Amino acid sequence: MKVLIVCAGGMSSAIVLKAIQLEAEKQGLPLTLKAIGAHELENELPDYDMALVAPQIRHRFVSLSNIGKKLNKKVQLIPSTGYTPMGAPSVIEMIKKELL
Repeated sequence: MKVLIVCAGGMSSAIVLKAIQLEAEKQGLPLTLKAIGAHELENELPDYDMALVAPQIRHRFVSLSNIGKKLNKKVQLIPSTGYTPMGAPSVIEMIKKELL
């Protein structure tokens, strides 16, 4: 499974991405993650199974999900409680629900 984490510039996602990757490894879930800025979604999403949008850019969710629809890819919004290192298990559950 390949998942993009989308935030404003791809920087704030790095900490959350690492926590999600560690949780995936703990659960034995094969998961490739990449943090990107919102402006990169259309170019990157074709090579991934889904994108998760950071809560701080939820105001852009409709336009980002429209890119997903155009490419026939899932785009979901990460809840605020999931966008922390402690929220990694809930994000893994989101991913599993959509892709397994």
